[in-house]
Amino acid sequence: MDVSDLRKKILRALDDARKDATARRAVVDQASQAYATFVETRAIPVLKQAVQVLRGEGKPFTLNTPADGPRLVSDVSANTFLELALDISQPTPQVIGRVSLAHGRQGRIVEERPIAAGTAVADLTEDDIAKFLVTEIPKLVLRP
Repeated sequence: MDVSDLRKKILRALDDARKDATARRAVVDQASQAYATFVETRAIPVLKQAVQVLRGEGKPFTLNTPADGPRLVSDVSANTFLELALDISQPTPQVIGRVSLAHGRQGRIVEERPIAAGTAVADLTEDDIAKFLVTEIPKLVLRP
């Protein structure tokens, strides 16, 4: 292969990679802004309602709102919680729910999944959050 042809191919590949990185940063920035709005306007209000329901049933939970996402934490064990986070590791950023269960000496079990697979961050609704909570909260409360 001629050195000039190889040089052209390498430079083209570098240029394409630079364009891809720029486009990816734009997608992540847009998703991050949508996530901040989602947390403030939809996630926190629904999680506050969930805390009220749980406390009304004698299940002590507290809502923490750190910068990276809201967290519903058991007052009995700090290692038992449900939190929402923005996952930017996928080609399309999405909101994931993470559930951590403390199991005594066995340690901690952590599960995570998208709260609404295939749904853009900006398109998530209160119903998406509620469906996730209805599925995951029993795991926090009714541990074996």
